[in-house]
Amino acid sequence: MAQEKLTIVSLDGHAAIPPNLWAQYLDKRYHAFLPKLEKENERFTRMQRAYFEKTHSMGDLEVFDLDNAVRDGGADGLFNLDVRLAEMDREGIAAEFVHNGDPRIVTCFFGSSNQPYPLDVCQAGAKAYHRWLYDTFGLAKNRLLLIGVIGHAPWRSTDELIEELDWIADRGFPATSVPGFTTYPGQPVLSDPYWDPFWKRCEERNIALWMHAGHGESQAEIGTQLQRMYAQMEAENLPFEELTKRHIRQFSQNRVFESIKPRRAMWQMMLGGVFDRFPGLKLVMNEVYADWIPRTMQLLDEEYENNRDAIPAKLKPSEYWDRNLVGCMSFARRCEMDVRDEIGVGTLAFGRDYPHPEGTWPNTKLWLRDVLSGVAEDQVRAILGENIIRILNLDADAIHAIADKVGPTLEEIAGHPQDLPAPLLAHFAKRGDYLRPGEGEERVQEMREMLTEDIWRVSALV
Repeated sequence: MAQEKLTIVSLDGHAAIPPNLWAQYLDKRYHAFLPKLEKENERFTRMQRAYFEKTHSMGDLEVFDLDNAVRDGGADGLFNLDVRLAEMDREGIAAEFVHNGDPRIVTCFFGSSNQPYPLDVCQAGAKAYHRWLYDTFGLAKNRLLLIGVIGHAPWRSTDELIEELDWIADRGFPATSVPGFTTYPGQPVLSDPYWDPFWKRCEERNIALWMHAGHGESQAEIGTQLQRMYAQMEAENLPFEELTKRHIRQFSQNRVFESIKPRRAMWQMMLGGVFDRFPGLKLVMNEVYADWIPRTMQLLDEEYENNRDAIPAKLKPSEYWDRNLVGCMSFARRCEMDVRDEIGVGTLAFGRDYPHPEGTWPNTKLWLRDVLSGVAEDQVRAILGENIIRILNLDADAIHAIADKVGPTLEEIAGHPQDLPAPLLAHFAKRGDYLRPGEGEERVQEMREMLTEDIWRVSALV
């Protein structure tokens, strides 16, 4: 008998250590760096508050904050367990994966939005984050699924890396970011056998790999840009509003959600034979959109056929996709649902990007009702939760039991189509590119050039 309620597992939620707890979780040897981080946080958050005004001004709140979730502090679930669970209940979310980072709090040294810090300080920040995350959200087993930041930190050896991987695995973390999420000088590419001990341990410990928007940016890359803008503003005596405009323009040019860096890291693993050597690995592509997948897989398959004797991979990239990959439609868009069958419905999942301004929160049910309009029940259930429960071997009984209490009914989400109010639909488009057309052929030539280099590199492994 089919479950009455829908089981929604969001693959995209966020968390960040509040500044008042940095000293508690950071090794005392690195406390001398905290004053710099505090000053950095003050500037960073001031900038981001201005950025939020683009989509979250008082006029916008009247349009989309229908339950006063934003105005009543619902975003504080970023670092508060009780608030987070209440917001999950309100939106019908049975379980949610928790990834690092939020624009309201600067990352603890190891992010691209930070200022430059020594490598050991970046690593200490990542360890501090792990310990805070576990203490804060680790007790909400089966509801909050914690993602480590192994790939955000520098490691002097794979032994050192694996020691921290074991620490998070021992505490029930089901996933971690992929090496190179934040890049550091001298790191090998993901096709390099250097990483094989790490892949092996992830496979052994059933740790899924997470690629998220921002993967591939170097430590301090964005923070350094922002610092230059501040210096220029002070030198030219410019108003803060001008700095904000420049930052927003630079952020838009970076096209972080459309960046090819995450998918390039993905195909380096494919072409380098990582999924042949470790067939049990699971890789989640999260908050990097999904409309690119069909055309990119077609291109990768073509290049594989043209070079199959020169590269280690034994299968076509599309076959690895079907076996080892998950595409998460974080703040799912209409153009992605239009190509769901080309991608493979059985490989798709959903993320609400809580509590980020571009995500579906606090309108997840209305957003899903619109984007899933006309979609068959079996596909709705698969995308919203059943796929990821099966692929990552999550505790289905426990999660379904939670969904029976908090989940929406099928009628609420995929019942009779109802048009969204025009202002709300427009806001979805403004904050999450909801109505934007798919990528199509736009990035094919750019990817071809990268593939030429990557195929040349992995040919040395044959």
